[in-house]
Amino acid sequence: MSAQIVDPPPVAADLEDGPLEKRIDKKLDEDSPSVPVDAFGDEENAEVKYKVLKWWQCGLLMVAETVSLGVLSLPAAVAKLGLVPSVILLVGLGILSTYTGYVIGQFKWRYPHIHSMADAGEVLMGRFGRELLGTGQILFLVFIMASHLLTFTVAMNTITGHATCSIVFGVVGLVLSCICSLPRTLSKMSWLSLVSFASVVSAVFVTMIALGITQPGSGVAATVPTTLYTGFGAVTNMVTAFSGHVAFFGLMAELKDPRDYPKALCLLQGSDISLYLIAALVIYRYAGVDVTSPALGSAGHTVAKVAYGVALPTIVIAGVINGHVAVKYVYVRLFRGTSRMHGRDWLAVSSWIGIAFSLWVLAWVIAEAIPIFSDLLSLITALFASWFTYGLAGLFWLHLNRGRYWSSPRKMLLSVLNLCIVGMGACLCGLGLYISGKAIHDDTAGVSFSCANNV
Repeated sequence: MSAQIVDPPPVAADLEDGPLEKRIDKKLDEDSPSVPVDAFGDEENAEVKYKVLKWWQCGLLMVAETVSLGVLSLPAAVAKLGLVPSVILLVGLGILSTYTGYVIGQFKWRYPHIHSMADAGEVLMGRFGRELLGTGQILFLVFIMASHLLTFTVAMNTITGHATCSIVFGVVGLVLSCICSLPRTLSKMSWLSLVSFASVVSAVFVTMIALGITQPGSGVAATVPTTLYTGFGAVTNMVTAFSGHVAFFGLMAELKDPRDYPKALCLLQGSDISLYLIAALVIYRYAGVDVTSPALGSAGHTVAKVAYGVALPTIVIAGVINGHVAVKYVYVRLFRGTSRMHGRDWLAVSSWIGIAFSLWVLAWVIAEAIPIFSDLLSLITALFASWFTYGLAGLFWLHLNRGRYWSSPRKMLLSVLNLCIVGMGACLCGLGLYISGKAIHDDTAGVSFSCANNV
C-alpha cells in the first residue's frame, strides 16, 4: 500500500539548529496529518507489538547487523593497500558513514511513515522511486544473506575438514537461518545480537592472539604498489564493512522513541570503527601479505577451526537480522494498514514463514552461484552499498534542504559535501561493477554449485 506524500515547506527540513529533542519534536509536529505516522499505527491493543525497542537494543541490532562479515575481509584489504592508506580510509569511511547514518535519521524524523528504502524512494521520486529502491533493498539484503550462507559453508568445511559436500553445509545453514528468522519483532532478537557481537569479537581476538604467537607473516609495509583493479577492490571491501544503512529505516521504525536513534548510531559507529582498526591492522601485522579473506583462516589449521567455531553464532545471527529486515519489508508491503499486520492468525503466521523461506532459498542459490567470499562482497558493495550507505544519503539531504543550498556558509559547505557523497556513490557503483565482474570472471578457484571444499 502506497502512502500519499505531502512535500514539506522548504524551511521545515532544517534539523541543524537547536537542541536535538526540540528539533525532532518540531519536525514531527510540522508533518501533515495526511501522512501516516508510521508503518505500524496504534499498537495499544495489538496482539503483536513492534514499537518496543529501547535505544540500546536498537544499537545492539545495528552492531550485529553491520559488524559481522565485513571485518573478516579487512586484513586482506589492508595487505593490498598498506598500513597508512588503510588507516586513513577506515577512519574516513567510518566518519562519513556516521554522517550519512544521521542524515537517514533526519529523513525518518521528517517523514515518520517511512519504514524502508522503498518508502524513502517514493518521497524522492514517486511511485517509480518506491519500486526502484524497494527492489534494490530486497536484493541487497538477499545478497547479504547469501554471503552469510557462503561463510557458513566455509566455516563448516574448516571445522569438519570437509566432512561432506559443501552444498549440504549450505542447506544446513539455510534451514538454521529460516528457523531463526521466525520471530516477527526485532525486540526478540536484541539478545541474539549481543551474542553475535560477542562471537565475532571473540573469534577475531582468538585469531589475533594466535597470530601474535606464531607470527607467520612477512612483507608488512606502510604503503604498497597497487593497481586500480587491486586497490579499488580493497576499497570496496572496506565500504562493505560499513554498509548496514540499508536496514536503518526498519530498525528506527521499531524504536519506542525515535529521538533515541542518535544514541544507537553512536553505539554502532564507535564499536565498528574501533574493532575494524584493531582487527585489520593487528592481523595484517602478524599474518603479512598472505593474509586470507575471510581472515579467520590465517592462523593455521587448528586455530582456524577454533576461530570459526567461535564465530558460528555471528555467521548465523548477523545474517538472520538482515534476513528479518528483508522479510519484514515484504510483510509490511503486503499487510500494511490491515489487521494481519498485528495478528497471529494462520494466514499471518504462514505468510511470514513463506516469505522467510522463499528469501532464504533465493539467498542460497546466490551463495552457490558465486562461491568466492571476497568476490561476492565486492559485487554487493558495487551494486548496493555504494548507494544505500553513501549516495542516497546525499540525495536525502539535498531533498530536505532544497531551496536553501547556498543560504549560509554552513549550508554551502554541507551542500558541497552531500554532492560529493552522491558522486562517491556513483563512482563506487560504476568502477566497482567493472572490478567485481572482472574478478568473478577471472577467479577460477571456485565452481558454482560444487561439492568441492571452498576453504
